[in-house]
Amino acid sequence: MGEQDVSNVQDQRALQAFTKALLEDVHALELLLEGDLIESGVSRIGAEQEMFLVHDRMRPALVAPEILEDLKHDRLASELARFNLEANLLPVAFGADCLSQMEKDLNDMLALARQGAAKHKAEVLLCGILPTLRKGDLGIESMSPSPRYHELNRALTQLRGGDFQIRIKGLEELNMLHDNVMFEACNTSFQIHFQIDPKDALRRYNIAQAVTGPVLAAAVNSPLLLGKRLWQETRIALFEGSLDTRSEVHLQREQQPRVQFGDAWVRESVMEIFREEIARFRVVIAADWEKDPVSIVRKGGVPQLSALRLHNGTVYRWNRLCYGVSTEGVPHLRIENRALPAGPTVVDQMANAAFFFGLMSAYIKDCPHFEKRLRFEDARLNFFAAARYGLGAQFTWLDGKTYTAPKLILEELLPKAMEGLNVAGIDEGDSRRYLDIIAQRVRSGQTGSTWALQSLRSMSRGTIGKQDALIPALTASLMEQQASGLPVHSWPLASGKSDESRMREGFRTVGQIMSKDVFTVRPEDIIDLAANVMDWKHVRHVPVENNEGELIGIVSHRALLRVVARGLSHDRESPMTVQEIMRTDPVTAAPETPTIEVIRLMKEHKVSCLPIVDGGQLVGIVTERDLNDIAASLLERILESS
Repeated sequence: MGEQDVSNVQDQRALQAFTKALLEDVHALELLLEGDLIESGVSRIGAEQEMFLVHDRMRPALVAPEILEDLKHDRLASELARFNLEANLLPVAFGADCLSQMEKDLNDMLALARQGAAKHKAEVLLCGILPTLRKGDLGIESMSPSPRYHELNRALTQLRGGDFQIRIKGLEELNMLHDNVMFEACNTSFQIHFQIDPKDALRRYNIAQAVTGPVLAAAVNSPLLLGKRLWQETRIALFEGSLDTRSEVHLQREQQPRVQFGDAWVRESVMEIFREEIARFRVVIAADWEKDPVSIVRKGGVPQLSALRLHNGTVYRWNRLCYGVSTEGVPHLRIENRALPAGPTVVDQMANAAFFFGLMSAYIKDCPHFEKRLRFEDARLNFFAAARYGLGAQFTWLDGKTYTAPKLILEELLPKAMEGLNVAGIDEGDSRRYLDIIAQRVRSGQTGSTWALQSLRSMSRGTIGKQDALIPALTASLMEQQASGLPVHSWPLASGKSDESRMREGFRTVGQIMSKDVFTVRPEDIIDLAANVMDWKHVRHVPVENNEGELIGIVSHRALLRVVARGLSHDRESPMTVQEIMRTDPVTAAPETPTIEVIRLMKEHKVSCLPIVDGGQLVGIVTERDLNDIAASLLERILESS
C-alpha cells in the first residue's frame, strides 16, 4: 500500500536528511540480521490483489476514491489511478489449508469491492491490462488524489528530464511518448508474498528469481494495450517503460532501470539488495521517519525502518525483498513476487500462486547449489522469453538443459511443485486441485492471453470492422467468463454475438473504426507519386503531412483527374507537386469524436474521407467505404438474429 504522507524532496536539506535516515535504517537492519532478531522458523504467505473498475460499457470507471470513502475498510487501498483498487489479504501460515484460506479471503475481499463498486454503477474486473483503455484515460486527471502518487509523478518525471517513451514490439508495435507515469496504471497484478527465514533468505531469493520465468509462462494474461497485440504478458515491457527515469546519458552508461529483474545472483547476503538499490537509485520521495533506529535495536526494540521501506517501494524489482513488522510487533523478511498478472479468475490466480509456492518449497530442500547449476543470464532470459512468448517460450534450465515451456512445466516443474507443497504439509486435495489447473492450462495451450487473441481472431471472421471495434465485446466476454469462476483453460472463445449492445460500443467513436495504416505524401512530392499510391493501394484520398507528422492537406482522386484533364501533369522540366493541388483546409475529426458526428460532418461537407488528427498529428483516416462496410456488417447481424 505504501506511505501516503510524503514530502517534496526538491528541498536539498530534506533530501539530505532523508538519505541519512535511509542509511541509518540499513545499519539497523544489519544489526537485526546479525543478532538473529528477525522472525525465523516459520513461513507465511499472503497477497495483494489489484483490480480494474469499469462501467457497463467496459470503459474505466474513475470511482475508486468514492468507493474507499464509502467502505472505509483497512484492507482496501487506492492505487495510482482512480480506476484501480487494491485488496490486501491476511497472511496465513504456509501449511495445511492455507491455499484454500487465501482463496476464501480473496473472494470475500472481491465481494466487498464489488458491493462498493455497484453503488457507483461500476464493476470489478481482474485482468493484467484492461483491453478498453485509451491514451486519453491516462491523464493526470485520472490519477488518484493521494499526495504520494502526485509527488512520485513529479519526482520521476523530473528525473527523466522529459516524456516517458513506451516502445514495445510484439505481434504489432506500440511507440508512444507520454508526459506522466500513468502508463503504470495500465498494469494490475496478483502480487504474492512469501515470508522467509533470514538464515536461508539468500537462497530463497535466488530460487524465486529462477522459477518466476516458468511460472509466468503459464500465467500470461495481458496481450493487448491500446488496441495493439504485443507481448503475451505486455505488463512486463510496459511497466519497465512507464517508470524508466533514465536520461540519454544514463542509457549510454547502461544504467539499470528502476523496474528490473536484476543482473546477478545474490552472493553473500540479502543486504546486497538493499545496498544496491540505495547506491544505484536516487531518493525520489520522502516521508516522516523514526529517529535513531539503531538505538531502538540495541535497546531490544523493533524499528519500523520507514525510510528504507519507502525507498524500497520506489525500486520495482519483479521479486522484491521486503522488511515488515507484524501487527504483533514481530519483524520479518518476505519476498513479494510482482510478475504475475491479475485474473483471469480467482482460481487461476491461486493456481499460479500454488505453483510458485511449491517450487519455492521444493528447491530450497533439493537444490543446495542452485546458483551453480543455472546461470543468472539464463534465468533472466527465461523471464523475458516467458513474458514475450508465454507457453511458446524456450527455456534453459538446470545444468544447461533446454526445454520448451510446456515440456519443462509438465515433466519437471509440476511434479517438483507437488513435492514442495507436500513437504510443507499443504492439504493434498488443495495441492492437486490448483496444480491440475496449471497442467490442464498448459496441455490445452489456452492461457488468458491466447484466449483473448484467439477470441479476437474468431470474432473478426465475417465481421467488417477494425480490431478496436471488437475490444469492448471481448472485454464483456471476459467479464462474463470471469463471473462463472471456471478456470481459463475451459472457456469458450468470445464471439461477440451474445450481446449486440457491447458490439455496438466498438463503433461508438471514430478512433475505434479509423484506419491507422495511412499512406501519405509530402507537399514537395510530385503528383505522379500521389497518383501511383492511390492506384497501388486502391484509395481515393491521400493525406499530406510534413516531416513532423502534422496534417497540412489532402489530395483527392478528383483533383488528380482535373489535372490530367487540363494536360498539366507531364512537364518534365517543372513537374507539378502535391502542394499545388492539395486541399489545405480538410475537414478533420479527433479520435474521440462520436462516429455519428463524423457521419454528419461528411454529409454536411460533402466529403467521402475524413483525416483523424490528435494534437495536430495525423493518426488515422476514415472513409465512406469504412462506414458502409460497418453498416453492412451490423445490418447483417441484425437480420441474422431476427
